[in-house]
Amino acid sequence: MHGLMMNTPLLISSIMRFADLNYPDREIVSVTADNPNHRYTYRDAFARTRQLANALNKLGVKQGDRIGTLAWNDYRHFELYYAVSGSGMVCHTINPRLYPEQVTYIINHAQDRFLFVDLLVMPLIEKLWPALAGVEGVVVMTDEAHMPASEIPNVMCYETLLASESDQFDWPEFDENTASALCYTSGTTGNPKGVLYSHRSAVLHAYAGCLPDVLAFSGQDCVLLVVPMFHVNGWGVPYSSPMVGAKMVMPGPKMADGEALCALINRESVSIASGVPTIWLALLSYLEQSGATIPSVNRVSVGGAACPRSIIETFDRKYNVSVHQGWGMTETSPLGTIFKIKPAMGELTQDQQYDLRAKQGCGVFGIEMRITDENDQPLPWDGVAFGALKVRGPWVASEYYKLEDGDNPLDADGWFDTGDVATIDPHGVMTITDRSKDVIKSGGEWISSIELENTAVGHPGVVEAAVIGREHPKWTERPLLIVVTKEQQAVSKDELLAWFDGRVASWWKPDDVAFVEALPHTATGKIDKLSLRKQFADYKFP
Repeated sequence: MHGLMMNTPLLISSIMRFADLNYPDREIVSVTADNPNHRYTYRDAFARTRQLANALNKLGVKQGDRIGTLAWNDYRHFELYYAVSGSGMVCHTINPRLYPEQVTYIINHAQDRFLFVDLLVMPLIEKLWPALAGVEGVVVMTDEAHMPASEIPNVMCYETLLASESDQFDWPEFDENTASALCYTSGTTGNPKGVLYSHRSAVLHAYAGCLPDVLAFSGQDCVLLVVPMFHVNGWGVPYSSPMVGAKMVMPGPKMADGEALCALINRESVSIASGVPTIWLALLSYLEQSGATIPSVNRVSVGGAACPRSIIETFDRKYNVSVHQGWGMTETSPLGTIFKIKPAMGELTQDQQYDLRAKQGCGVFGIEMRITDENDQPLPWDGVAFGALKVRGPWVASEYYKLEDGDNPLDADGWFDTGDVATIDPHGVMTITDRSKDVIKSGGEWISSIELENTAVGHPGVVEAAVIGREHPKWTERPLLIVVTKEQQAVSKDELLAWFDGRVASWWKPDDVAFVEALPHTATGKIDKLSLRKQFADYKFP
């Protein structure tokens, strides 16, 4: 027997219609290459989104076609999120920071028909154009006054494209499992793999993000979206914010500029911000140097890489900002876990809370987790056993888009293997101990490079740290600490190694320290361990 309830599909266009009716005057503020202070309302945004949908129809694109975007966080990118997906096409967000050959592969593999490109990204597209076989045209996301000269045959101006179109458009209804967005993961070996999201998965993920014990978005919030919209749907924030009527602030190309972020936060009274740890390191560095404060901010969500306890503690003690660390990946849309304190944990001291906040957090309803041993047998949630982290749920990828080799990312029981090694304690708090490819195996025992990195960053003279395993004649592998130190502070190797005493198990302590001017990062802001392993390929321990 079925229930007697309406079967209204969960579509991204429904978020747009709801926000347009219920929060028409809420603002969206953007920094763009052609306007450092653009502001308009949800009403304005969705009127232009309907114009864009009409323009897309005139270009001849059809439901299911892929439309590529190479753009920063701003109002035009926001309009594309809704116009493309709402019309039944696939919004394919592309990271312009990837290697050029990866960008070329991704565009050609997705078979994008048109590209919508930020003004600052046009030089890249000019270089790649001869290799982009199936692209029919490029739309530059600017106005006529800022249009660049181009030799690409079919280049259009975004504002001109919209200008002649009606702001009336009837959003189609279709199956909620229809593809809505496409994002390629750059964290794999070989070519990037495409994760194809559905309308259903995106809407459910947005609902989950708004829950009080998750990100707790509300209509009272002003959200600073620092995490790139070209990566995993901007962590779902472009959907969650309109769902509750939150004001949105988008920093455009200034997302890594601590001074610019501080100015935006204080000008717009930002209450919550989302981004990767490197972004918050830049902001905290600026605040420390300038003496500025951010009184309106009450919470920051962090993901994409492990957040050092030092960031959590500094935000809280100096600026009264609560840091909420989460874990996820492109294949999980990305929300998997988030920090929260449960009643059963009892009264916690400040230090105990900081320790908890440095973990990856508890599961969110919609995501099931388990850890398994080498024989794929489930391990207990005791906080001691660690193994392969596997997940499943309605916003977890079931397969990759057009994967030629037919590799199935799910195990025999339908669980997605994340590639992470983790423990889960009796309260359900999950801790990533390492990526399976980064874990250091010393004398038959595993050492967590992440825990060593977080400990190193806690030293007052260290800006950033990475740990990799290097060959050892007796122990097979031992940890090498690679650090960037603060300019004004001289830190010795012996001082850094002594810092680990009493903070980690004695046999985890790194065997040596390498000092570098900067660490390499991937296009999504994570420390590039692959590059470090190549850089230190010939390294020998003293």
